[in-house]
Amino acid sequence: MTKWAIVADLGRCVGCQTCTTACRHANATPPGVQYRKVLDMEVGTFPDVRRVFVPVGCMHCDEPPCRDVCPTTATTKRADGMVMIDYDICIGCGYCIVACPYQARYKVSKPTFAFKDAETQNERTRFDERLLGVAQKCTFCVDRVDYGLANGLTPGVAPEATPACVNSCLSKALTFGDTDNPDSNVSKLLKRYKSFRMHEELGTGPNIHYLWETEDE
Repeated sequence: MTKWAIVADLGRCVGCQTCTTACRHANATPPGVQYRKVLDMEVGTFPDVRRVFVPVGCMHCDEPPCRDVCPTTATTKRADGMVMIDYDICIGCGYCIVACPYQARYKVSKPTFAFKDAETQNERTRFDERLLGVAQKCTFCVDRVDYGLANGLTPGVAPEATPACVNSCLSKALTFGDTDNPDSNVSKLLKRYKSFRMHEELGTGPNIHYLWETEDE
């Protein structure tokens, strides 16, 4: 089997937001919609305080609560672990937006653009009317992944088959790959270093894994 996931090395992330920008360019998301965003946090107790940047987004959960509350079965989970939305049968009720514990879903009712008076060329080219009035979110750049697989490329290794946020990361903090393959890039990272997942106690089985300390013991 295959299960796609992202590993985020918090020791490497510098909070530059390049992944957020790359995602917005790839998906032409309107203002206020960020499939990939980076939280700026402080951890520890004074005076031993540390600043940490945490990339977040749709976790493509093993047990996605967004799917379970959908009244039309518009939200589904692929065999490779990706959680997808069928825009043709989504009715925009918003149940999934409320159910998602990661605040990763959005709904936009009318076209909005970065500039008030006119859309940019990229927004015009990538505008998808199907996304109006329905739930939308990160897809792990499924179009790139599927293109790569169809052309013999390895997602997470070949840039053409890898999510835009991962490709753009300046500090190589983000890695994409197949956690069901023990020889994959992500599996090797998870085997070598300690990791955690966000709100794992909820039983969602999120598929963004975080590395906290990556120094060799």
